[in-house]
Amino acid sequence: MDRLALRWLRQLGGGYSVRASDAAALRLLGLACLACLICLPALSALVLSPALALPVGASLMLATFLSLSAAAIALSRGTVAEQVPEDNVDHAFDVCPGVVFHCDVQGAILKCGGRDRALLPAMRFDRPGLSLAELVHVSDRIAVAQALDALRQGATYALVDVRIERGMDAEGDRQFLTVRLDLSPVTAEDGDLRQIFVQLRDVTEEVGLREEIQLRTADAQSANDAKSRFLAAVSHELRTPLNAILGFSDVLAGEYFGALANDRQREYVSLIRQSGGHLLSVVNTMLDMSRIESGRYELLTEHFRIAEAVETCRAMLDLQARNKGVTLTARVSRSLGEVVADRRAVQQILINLAGNAIKFTQSGGVVSIDASQQGTDLKLTVSDTGIGIAAEKMALIGQPFMQVQDDYARAYEGTGLGLSLVKGLVALHGGNFTIESRLGEGTVVTILIPVEGPGERASVHDAGDAIEFPPRLRTVSDACVASGQGLAHDRAKAKRA
Repeated sequence: MDRLALRWLRQLGGGYSVRASDAAALRLLGLACLACLICLPALSALVLSPALALPVGASLMLATFLSLSAAAIALSRGTVAEQVPEDNVDHAFDVCPGVVFHCDVQGAILKCGGRDRALLPAMRFDRPGLSLAELVHVSDRIAVAQALDALRQGATYALVDVRIERGMDAEGDRQFLTVRLDLSPVTAEDGDLRQIFVQLRDVTEEVGLREEIQLRTADAQSANDAKSRFLAAVSHELRTPLNAILGFSDVLAGEYFGALANDRQREYVSLIRQSGGHLLSVVNTMLDMSRIESGRYELLTEHFRIAEAVETCRAMLDLQARNKGVTLTARVSRSLGEVVADRRAVQQILINLAGNAIKFTQSGGVVSIDASQQGTDLKLTVSDTGIGIAAEKMALIGQPFMQVQDDYARAYEGTGLGLSLVKGLVALHGGNFTIESRLGEGTVVTILIPVEGPGERASVHDAGDAIEFPPRLRTVSDACVASGQGLAHDRAKAKRA
């Protein structure tokens, strides 16, 4: 019966929620009316004829039942409507996180509550006529006044970080707490500002973390600057004696002041010259890296034919490739003419990439240097059929002093600065650096730099033709390299002087 009564009340409720007490009240009224169904016809028979007494009594009973039901339900809902919202508002005001205030439009505190009311001593906000600005530090009162003024001018909210006094500590010094005031307007139906709702939250920990982050960032930046200055100083100090070593070893190798006694002496002089040259190249690379990181690397852009730069690099590395049994080939698109870039930097990029490719390619492998135009970008690609790079190492490629074989038993020499320098030079030109590799099959490195110089990057790139992977020797064609598989993209970032 209760379920039927609740269903009937929901259909007649008109959007009001139906409670179990409504069904209980309806059940009691029904029992009372059932008793009246017997009593009313009997009483009516004393006044009316028996033929009229039964219908009249039943009608009176039904009308009384409906009237009492409607009156009881309406009365209970009216009581709830009058009492529950006020109780809910007070309860929500007391359990609201932080400390909350109701203020007038001038900022005077009318009411105080909140879950964290203990943050403030009672003497700080229970004084009659206390204003919100009086709670905060003197130097923060202007910010509070500006927030109140913003709400009076129609702002939907205002946030301000201030300091409030918490009393005295054990040593008699004033204690201040960093808090955030969240001010929201309470408006009337016509939109006029009536009151201001303020929520105060403790943000001392957040401010402390922010200050710690700023301190750590400053320390890291200082350490990085010190490292760059150290590299620059050491590089400059090493170049002077290295130039002397190389010069005197050339004099000895040329036997300008007398012939060497035997072939072993000639071999030793040659080793001194090679080692000195290798060390000088490392020093120059470190110096370039420190200049790039400190923003003091200056690009000297000029017009030049990229085919000449590619051929120069191929000729410089051809002997190294032939000594290792690697085929080195260069392919330049016929339609590619002059570009605007730093010629020395572009040649350094190609030498580093091709030198790495030769170093990590076994005898019988192929290394290709390709140049083509993609939209308004110059596209340089160096591909090889070498050892490749493992997937877990791809994210580390290009970091300073990082190598594919970064352990004590590595089989390949090098400092790990080559790709890092390439990324820096590419970034100075406003270009992109992409590397793709398969372990045991080879690697493809793609460079995109604007043809018209730094800052002239194209907005749309052509799709390009796919390169065969691993690459194979073929005749020169207009369509050169594009992307392969196992993509690991890392956009280079650097400062430009």
